[in-house]
Amino acid sequence: MTDLELLEAYRSLWSNRSLPAAAEEARAVLIEAIQRDLKDEMTHPRLRKSPYEKFALALKRISDSSLSTEAKYLLIRIYVTEAEKLIKLPHA
Repeated sequence: MTDLELLEAYRSLWSNRSLPAAAEEARAVLIEAIQRDLKDEMTHPRLRKSPYEKFALALKRISDSSLSTEAKYLLIRIYVTEAEKLIKLPHA
């Protein structure tokens, strides 16, 4: 699965996010969007959820989606990597 296809899969989960990107920028745009999601930057500061809550909600949304197993796995892998960077989760 290409980075652009993975970005399209992400877009299908969060339909209100446009995230335009060329093929060579797709991975960077996807990672930046996931980082913003985990930090809950799209929400008013007083209503923001913790990165732990955002991580759990994202995993639920991905696993409950109709995406292919490969797309789900790859998106979850990126979420785990970015969450580890943000909230210092121990490596498994």
